[in-house]
Amino acid sequence: MSDLKTGILVGGGPAPGINSVIRAATIKLRNHGAQVVGFFDGFSHLIEGDISHVRDLYINDVSTIHFEGGSILRTSRANPTKSAEAMNNVVQSLERLGIDSLITIGGDDTCFSAHKLAEAAQGKIRVVHVPKTIDNDLNLPHGIRTFGFASARSFGVQILKNIMNDAKTTGRWYFVVAMGRKAGHLALGIGKSAGATLTVIPEECASPNLDFSWLVDTLIGAIVKRKLAGRPYGVAILAEGLAEKLTQEELETMGQLEYDDHGHPRLSEIDFGKVVKNSVRSELEKMGLETTIVDKDIGYELRCVEPIPFDMEYTKELGFSAAKHILLGGTGDMITIQNGHFVPMPFYSIIDSDTGKTKVRMVDIHTESYEMALEYMIRLKKEDFEDEEYLKSLAAQTNLSTEDFRQRFAPVVVSYDDPQTYIPYQQPSARVFRA
Repeated sequence: MSDLKTGILVGGGPAPGINSVIRAATIKLRNHGAQVVGFFDGFSHLIEGDISHVRDLYINDVSTIHFEGGSILRTSRANPTKSAEAMNNVVQSLERLGIDSLITIGGDDTCFSAHKLAEAAQGKIRVVHVPKTIDNDLNLPHGIRTFGFASARSFGVQILKNIMNDAKTTGRWYFVVAMGRKAGHLALGIGKSAGATLTVIPEECASPNLDFSWLVDTLIGAIVKRKLAGRPYGVAILAEGLAEKLTQEELETMGQLEYDDHGHPRLSEIDFGKVVKNSVRSELEKMGLETTIVDKDIGYELRCVEPIPFDMEYTKELGFSAAKHILLGGTGDMITIQNGHFVPMPFYSIIDSDTGKTKVRMVDIHTESYEMALEYMIRLKKEDFEDEEYLKSLAAQTNLSTEDFRQRFAPVVVSYDDPQTYIPYQQPSARVFRA
């Protein structure tokens, strides 16, 4: 039996499956004689040296919480790495409570905080981290998703299904901005699964800043193709991370820009979808086209949904492995499940040497998975510009000459097989790129 006293806390945004991790870890630890303490509101109270916002966790407390969304311990984005004093308060608070091991549950920021806490504790407190985020952007090995992503995607698809039916019924376009601070995993996952008209993600833009006119014309191209096909409606999904590629000045024109404790702009607080909608509508009006466009954000409603069975099972494995690692003396690692086996990833292995922060996993657009996604999108493609009669018909929709249309929209054309942008991996195959 163990004489450990283990703490559990949750940081960052909610994600389906948090409670299942708490449940599995608590049961495993209690079964081996360890005490388990839950910390409310992430690091926020510990940073202040306040040790009153805690509760003992017993098996009866957690036996059925895996069915629930949200977090019974709540969460916060409080950042213990913002100052030496804050981190020192966290270490001292844990020591005052007799905590000798800590399981953190969170995304890249919480993972970085856990890493720095393990360093600051100097071996006195074991720290392991369970990765979670609906953004799916933690730098896990290829093919391993972060928990919460699958459940958020599932609920997002249900929302999109209704929006797609509304678009078809009313003959209008919807621009749906899907949550994802940097990467386009969630937007693309929802778009691929639901069969959205098109999905645009930040990974398509290789430069540091987004060419806003490229985004506008990409959407106009889709609208024109659909109109020519007799379907003057559609749903475009825009990854929230596109907004982060805008300049500071452009972001500030979209509203009062706010930042979280980790210095990230609160992208969900700005009217990115509205700005894109107004810009596209303005350009369409110049072409003599009238199109009703509605902007819609989805994100907050995805974070606390009840987890689907996949996430309930997956998070149970993660919680079990986190507790097992603690019981065996492990520390300084992120918990992963690879091919059914627990594989600890040392914190240092997921730190970007250039930034000193945790690495962010972006969508790899040089894969068949993305090629498939693009194949089924309605976008201006290379073959559209090779068929002169079809190109002439597209141009007629915009009241532009064929040559003017070609010149304006050539930068947004996508191609599967451009040899100049072919990047081989493993074996030769077709690729997807923006020409």
